Amino acid sequence: MERYQRQLILKGFGLEAQERLAQAKVLVIGAGGLGCPALQYLVAAGVGCVGIADHDVVELSNLQRQVLYTSADVGTLKVENAAKRLQQMNPEVKLLLYPVAVDKENILETISSYDVIFDGTDNFESRYLINDACTMLNKPLVFAAVSGFEGQLAVFNVEDELGIKTNYRDLFPVPPDAGEIPNCAENGILGVIPGIIGTMAAGEIIKLITGIGNPLINKLLHYNLLTQEQYEMNITPSNEYEPPISSAGFMNSDPENLTHSFTEIDAAQMNELRKNPSTIIIDVRERHEFPKLDSGIYQQVPISVFETFASAEIDAKNIVLICQHGIRSVAAAELLHQKYGETKKIYSLKGGISKWRSHFNHTT
Repeated sequence: MERYQRQLILKGFGLEAQERLAQAKVLVIGAGGLGCPALQYLVAAGVGCVGIADHDVVELSNLQRQVLYTSADVGTLKVENAAKRLQQMNPEVKLLLYPVAVDKENILETISSYDVIFDGTDNFESRYLINDACTMLNKPLVFAAVSGFEGQLAVFNVEDELGIKTNYRDLFPVPPDAGEIPNCAENGILGVIPGIIGTMAAGEIIKLITGIGNPLINKLLHYNLLTQEQYEMNITPSNEYEPPISSAGFMNSDPENLTHSFTEIDAAQMNELRKNPSTIIIDVRERHEFPKLDSGIYQQVPISVFETFASAEIDAKNIVLICQHGIRSVAAAELLHQKYGETKKIYSLKGGISKWRSHFNHTT
């Protein structure tokens, strides 16, 4: 009672709401900039069981916004570090860890036992996959996204007072092409933005569980830090969307099942290809991005001018595209395949430089 006393005395909250929290199970997918603040406030509020799904390790560049981690955690699993600190914060909460990438093979089993799902991921493939799974299993989904100085928040798959419910595909029916929309690693993010939006997401989850207030059901909230302006946009169901009836329906959401016109490789395969004199490795990051690579090994052609570059003939038989996270390199690989077809071998480094950093010879 003492731990939750400040919220127990709130008019309209009380013991009944606290008991609902204690009985609830919430799954947070993505223990990054959005997941960290959401996890902290869900655990502090006394949600009975919290699942944490994330396969990534802590990187130094995470620490500017992912406030559950410290410099000593770099190189170790996010879920393990998050759980350690969350358990210290509130040992009464049960924590379940999923240190794996959520994909079409495990998504249904992973979310099936939870009452509310929070999508704090940073890529479109995961967002569509999580959305489709929640729609299929009728799970309430709290969605959040951030970029630059702005953030978005919505509640999907929950009926409003008219019995209407919407999902992510009603808002964005068609996934963008690879590399079409930059993520935070490419576009940048002010650290407090995911803190604000992630905390607001925790608030929406608490509202859904306890029944207080008016959650953002069938609404998208847009927030701008620079002006402190926010507005809500109503979402209506799309007649084009048909929820999947089995995991096979996730085919269009899971990048592992897309038929690519190029080959995704790891760093070891890239280094083998490097030994072939007819191989060129092209870094498609912008010139201001770090780390800088050895220009004697890697040719830099920013994605912003890549189409012009690709109009000229490339003599090499093997073309390897690399970028920070393996997103823009996919777009560049598709562009080259349109020109060369099967006459050249085109590769993209999966996961990018950030995943295989130790394999590169940096100049800075």
